[in-house]
Amino acid sequence: MIRKKILVTGGAGFLGSHLCERLLAEGNEVVCLDNYFTGQKQNVVHLLSNPFFELIRHDVTMPFYIEVDEIYNLACPASPIHYQFNAIKTVKTSVMGAINMLGLAKRIKARILQASTSEVYGDPEVHPQVESYWGHVNPIGIRSCYDEGKRIAETLFVNYHQQNNVRIKIMRIFNTYGPRMHPNDGRVVSNFIVQALQGKDITIYGNGSQSRSFCYVDDLIDGMIRLMNSRETFTGPVNIGNPNEFTILELAEEVIRLTGSRSKIVYQPLPSDDPTQRQPDITLARKELGWEPHIMLEEGLLKTIAFFKTITGNGHQ
Repeated sequence: MIRKKILVTGGAGFLGSHLCERLLAEGNEVVCLDNYFTGQKQNVVHLLSNPFFELIRHDVTMPFYIEVDEIYNLACPASPIHYQFNAIKTVKTSVMGAINMLGLAKRIKARILQASTSEVYGDPEVHPQVESYWGHVNPIGIRSCYDEGKRIAETLFVNYHQQNNVRIKIMRIFNTYGPRMHPNDGRVVSNFIVQALQGKDITIYGNGSQSRSFCYVDDLIDGMIRLMNSRETFTGPVNIGNPNEFTILELAEEVIRLTGSRSKIVYQPLPSDDPTQRQPDITLARKELGWEPHIMLEEGLLKTIAFFKTITGNGHQ
């Protein structure tokens, strides 16, 4: 068997660590790159004993040189609380990181996948969101550092492909959850589970009628690998997410039920530029990748709750 050598940027993050694990399980050699801004060494420490896994501390805003067959570019803080902490750094990570990794892919003729986001659609006026929709994004809002950074990254990928024949793949990731989410990342699933396990009030921003579609991490990683291995001429962008739509209030009630918590639901004002609807149209993913999610919300939440119990001490910190 010929092992592929694969570089994963942001490999110690939530999604990156699951991707590294899966690529190793499939018999590949994996180089994980992370600067630990939001990624955590503990996410990949169990992989360090694998002789085909290498962990390197590096920031993608600086050039990096290596010989690999494939590059998964996941490096970027992905939750509002983290990407707004240092907005300029977030833009640099998306834009300069894309330039550095595309330059590397060009030199070594590697195939490269960009982890883009449903946030490129902004607060959408089209529902569900299809890949041909250009989006409705505020370029100077509090979320712009992330939204516009990812939009520019997509532009760079397409330009490198058209101008330099770089072999690209672009995936637009919709809300993903599962074990190894950061407990303080401010995302709705981790927020609700941690609050419920600690018996605190569950905080809903707005009236809870805004919707999200939640994809379990194993399904998402499956879609990512399928995209990387898809036919050469299919570059994307392609939506990867779970089309089953839930309101935030429904999610809160489900978390309370599954944790057996006595937490009460409280309401806070909605932050600016917060999308009211988010639901992927996955027709293209079904057609091109033969992909669709299989893990339903209850099953995925139970696995995620079990993980959070191990790090919050069963609800007692």
